[in-house]
Amino acid sequence: MTDTDKFEEKLDRLIELCQQLKRENQSLREREAGLLGERGELIEKNEMARQKIETMINRLRTLSAE
Repeated sequence: MTDTDKFEEKLDRLIELCQQLKRENQSLREREAGLLGERGELIEKNEMARQKIETMINRLRTLSAE
């Protein structure tokens, strides 16, 4: 195997590695976007629950004041 052959083989491996990393990077970006969306939904649900609890506490305070 000549130096040129070795170089070509290393270059081919490097190209394949680069393509693999690009695919992994794209997958991670998609996963991040999904997780950010899920986080937003959870924050919204948490806020809704907080508001409901505040409403219930206020109702209980009103009932106990009567």
